[in-house]
Amino acid sequence: MRSGRLIALVLFVVAAVVAGCSSDSEPSEPTMGEWHGGIQTPGTPLDIGVTFTSDGATIDIPVQGLAAAPLKDVRSEPDDVHWAIADVPGDPKFKGRFDSASDTIIGDFTQAGQSFPLTLERGRVAPIARPQEPKPPYPYRSEDVSYRNGEVTIAGTLTAPQGSGPFPAVLLISGSGPQDRNEELMGHKPFLLLADTLTRAGYAVLRVDDRGVGGTGGKLDEATYDDLTADVAAGVGFLRARADIDRDRVGLLGHSEGGYLAPRTAARPDSGVAFVISMAGPGVSGRDVLIEQNRVILTAGGATPEEVDAQVRYVTEWTEVLARGDLAGAKQVQLRHNESVPAEQRQSEAALDAVNTKYMASFLGYDPAPDLSALRVPVFAFFGDKDVQVPPAQSAEPMRALLAGTDSTVKIYPGLNHLMQPAPTGQVTEYVTIETTIAPEVLTDVTAWLTQRFPPKK
Repeated sequence: MRSGRLIALVLFVVAAVVAGCSSDSEPSEPTMGEWHGGIQTPGTPLDIGVTFTSDGATIDIPVQGLAAAPLKDVRSEPDDVHWAIADVPGDPKFKGRFDSASDTIIGDFTQAGQSFPLTLERGRVAPIARPQEPKPPYPYRSEDVSYRNGEVTIAGTLTAPQGSGPFPAVLLISGSGPQDRNEELMGHKPFLLLADTLTRAGYAVLRVDDRGVGGTGGKLDEATYDDLTADVAAGVGFLRARADIDRDRVGLLGHSEGGYLAPRTAARPDSGVAFVISMAGPGVSGRDVLIEQNRVILTAGGATPEEVDAQVRYVTEWTEVLARGDLAGAKQVQLRHNESVPAEQRQSEAALDAVNTKYMASFLGYDPAPDLSALRVPVFAFFGDKDVQVPPAQSAEPMRALLAGTDSTVKIYPGLNHLMQPAPTGQVTEYVTIETTIAPEVLTDVTAWLTQRFPPKK
């Protein structure tokens, strides 16, 4: 599950690949061309690239993996350089000037009332190193597919070994919030890496866009867990109906919130699910997870005990109301809290509404205990001991107890965070700075666990 939406100001920006506009000739204005720099946000600077042309400007933010977003309100005269990012909460904008002595653009980036220094130097922003990211050509088949759950079309990518099969298959289920089929975040593509690893080992792998993302229809914020479970079940049905898939060996791998939806789907009568792999999936209710997540992240971030207690009281009250499905009542709790904090810490009404949804209510109100205890298929559940989003101290033991009596393995990896990266502290701000997408030992263990129980066709 993603943190930060309730406990801190998040820097929301739109990324774009810098449009090539360098020239062999001297630019007509000293600000024309490609620039790069780091917005000095707390913790880790956010590297960006800005390109000025005669037609305007674009911005590139590699960690967000987006492309070609134009800037608005652009002015690029030496004494007055400014631009803004359209349709992003907090009205993000830059204002500065060109300094001829240092050949830099110096100014401040502001968003939601907070200001961060930003100095731009000439040149293209450097891409982020992601050494594990798979690159074509691939030694397996890759096919864009789609299927339906009622009125919603679900789109994704199916990878499968060469040959006719039938192959055992894995459906990947992403964490909370709108995710694409690669579960791309902070410049990492965990599901692309998992799909590549497992397909090379002999498994077919289906990864899909969440509701409202990419080629998938619907709106995630309006969906309930019944809707999302039905989406997963539709994916299982799609796989089991294919001639190249072994219909009796189709399983689920869920990350974070996907670790809720996987057992919830597999526990249904006649689900057809053969196994469940839970990667940082919670063993307690969504409400309990969010409250503890706030406590752990704020404490690790240096908040005072009084600040932690105040935040936890607020989150406890808000989640209690929203978990009942009372969106109007939850909004009133949000507004009262917003008025109680300093003006620079207040969130916009749009930011409050973004987490005050049917989808969030369903997450908060879900208790995985009945579904976990009802599972009768093999389960591999694992956590990183530095995970601050789904703390293993809260979830691992309940998971073990609920899965007792089944073919289950519950493991905690030392030194890994919520994404299963080797991490210094586990804080969310580290995700982007870590080059490893998923620790190799995790990939090895998941593959070994599968091949021991569901060996691929030779």
